[in-house]
Amino acid sequence: MAYTDKTLACRDCGNDFIFTAGEQEFHAMKGFTNSPVRCPQCRAARKSTSGFSSGPRRDAGPREMHTVTCAGCGKPAQVPFVPRGDKPVYCSDCFQNQRSSSSRW
Repeated sequence: MAYTDKTLACRDCGNDFIFTAGEQEFHAMKGFTNSPVRCPQCRAARKSTSGFSSGPRRDAGPREMHTVTCAGCGKPAQVPFVPRGDKPVYCSDCFQNQRSSSSRW
């Protein structure tokens, strides 16, 4: 199928933007059936404020930490997840020891 550039109006700012033939081909390859409704600038702004960023956590505040007893040394440790109880949980030192001993095999 031959694609040609299309001029579309942005839903948010109302400005016209070009939906290029290359972008249309990419959309078709990915199976997308709808044309974009926002210009690239509004799309980027919406993505940066919606929390769907693929980058590191920003402005999320401090992580909730959970106190556990290390399965290796028995000392208290803080972990950033809720232990399920079906697997051992280690402090930082014991975790590193477990990692380095398992990578030797």
